[in-house]
Amino acid sequence: MTPAQSAYWRDFCDATGHDRAPDDIFAFGDSEALADELLALVLIDRKKATASHVRWYGPDKEPLPKPGDLALVLDGRAAPACIIQASRVDIHPVRETTEEFAWTEGEGDRSLAWWMAAHIDYFQREAEREGTTFDVGDEAVFHRFNRVWPLPASALTP
Repeated sequence: MTPAQSAYWRDFCDATGHDRAPDDIFAFGDSEALADELLALVLIDRKKATASHVRWYGPDKEPLPKPGDLALVLDGRAAPACIIQASRVDIHPVRETTEEFAWTEGEGDRSLAWWMAAHIDYFQREAEREGTTFDVGDEAVFHRFNRVWPLPASALTP
């Protein structure tokens, strides 16, 4: 963690009583602009889910997220921006993504058609960088979460 990330995490722990390291530290997407765009949706509580290819997890890779995990989310320049807590994690083929998940992910017009087009493009870009291929039959990790820091405005009003 950078000093700024450590300080942000310490502030969260001091305010909430948490006493452990984050389970993950990441920025959404694959570019600075996309990270900032997706983060903005999280910060207004529109984006409450994300999807990632299952091959990015496993031994010597990232651990699979699980309900209760806390992640420090970064902006496109790796500055700390918020903390999310996993609420549900499912694994299934990309082609089995539901309208409900697309809506919960909160991107674009929130439709399944928009979600599929954007995510197929994203997964293909990632596969190309990794020297692999992508198919909609590939499994993905569908990760639902809630923003827990800073507190959503709804949590602050009586």
